[in-house]
Amino acid sequence: MNAVGIFSGNVIVHLQEKLAKDSYFRKHKEKIHGGAPMAERNAPVIISDETKSLFEEGKILLIDKPLHWTSFDVVRKIRNSIRIKKVGHAGTLDPLATGLLIVCTGKCTKKINEYMAQEKEYIGSFTLGAITPTYDLESEPEQVKDFSKLSIEEILDNTKQFTGTIQQVPPIYSAIKKNGIALYELARRGEDVELKPRTVIISVFEIVKIELPIVHFSIICSTGTYIRSIANDFGAALGCGGYLSSLRRTKIGAYKVEDSLSIEKFLENISAV
Repeated sequence: MNAVGIFSGNVIVHLQEKLAKDSYFRKHKEKIHGGAPMAERNAPVIISDETKSLFEEGKILLIDKPLHWTSFDVVRKIRNSIRIKKVGHAGTLDPLATGLLIVCTGKCTKKINEYMAQEKEYIGSFTLGAITPTYDLESEPEQVKDFSKLSIEEILDNTKQFTGTIQQVPPIYSAIKKNGIALYELARRGEDVELKPRTVIISVFEIVKIELPIVHFSIICSTGTYIRSIANDFGAALGCGGYLSSLRRTKIGAYKVEDSLSIEKFLENISAV
């Protein structure tokens, strides 16, 4: 374990005020729902017909997805830039997550399912002492509870029940479809949806640092795992609630985020990719 922090004092005081002040949703609402960053995404890029044909033949692109962008924002930007229709990604990252996104072009789109099936590695943080409807900071923290009596041992031991082959209930606000409609659409309509647990594999779950109410983690898991659900369930098991406050995907199979390009770098060097 790395540098596990010690907490002391009446840390619950003014927690609700702090959560509201630091809320990602409040601070970045315009970026999440559109604004200047979206306009910047639409800047045109000009490439040669020769470069276009290379992308049609097929390329595997490793992109470091920016904060606020959806995975499809990245796909759409690349598709519009290289001027071909066959572009797709191998595994969604939420808008508030960053990190490795594998994008396939042309004939390589046939490999998307192969990459999606590979094990994934994440680092990030949970915030204890409240929950959110979306299990992350796309919605406001609520149901604030005291976490000040938690011990470091309790937090560390709590990872054991979420390690190995487990049953996980996905978030209601997810892209999983029921009768062709995404669950998040049904949730926004206020419709009741029965969520069934799914089998996922968490091969590594480590707490690398504790700075209450923040708990930093590292996770290696199977495809289909929702880190937001782990955050919610982790907090529930501790009796104080929790939600995902940051997430970065660092690895998909043998592919590492260190070898990826930012979307800006990709567009700057598009002819050399």
